[in-house]
Amino acid sequence: MSGMSGTRADGPARAAEWGWFLAWLLVGACAGIGLAAILTMGVAFVVLAAVAAVFLLRRGPRRAVLGGVSGVALPLFYLAYLNRGGPGEVCHAVPGGQSCTDEYTPVPFLVAGALVLLAGCVIHVMTGRLGRAGRASGR
Repeated sequence: MSGMSGTRADGPARAAEWGWFLAWLLVGACAGIGLAAILTMGVAFVVLAAVAAVFLLRRGPRRAVLGGVSGVALPLFYLAYLNRGGPGEVCHAVPGGQSCTDEYTPVPFLVAGALVLLAGCVIHVMTGRLGRAGRASGR
């Protein structure tokens, strides 16, 4: 019975795997923000993401890197939020008048973010199941 997967002993291991996944998610978000803002302060974010990635590659499980893929969804969600009034010209009242900006439609950013986030999570779960199945069968 000790070879069965899905036991209570798997709980802490799964939690640790998701912890590493979330750490990589933050690295991916940092890299995505850095690349989006590369002409201003993005270089600092890219360097921070690179340093964190080196640390995580040395310490954590390799398959958790998928969190970095999912992390790219966070800047996409932020872009969708920034363009929530679009598409077209959007005006806001400010002291002494109004301020207008052109905004894109937020839907493509939202859909892309959701797909990237979901893809990383699904692949992480699938590779975890394959890994546990391999260990359970004695491979």
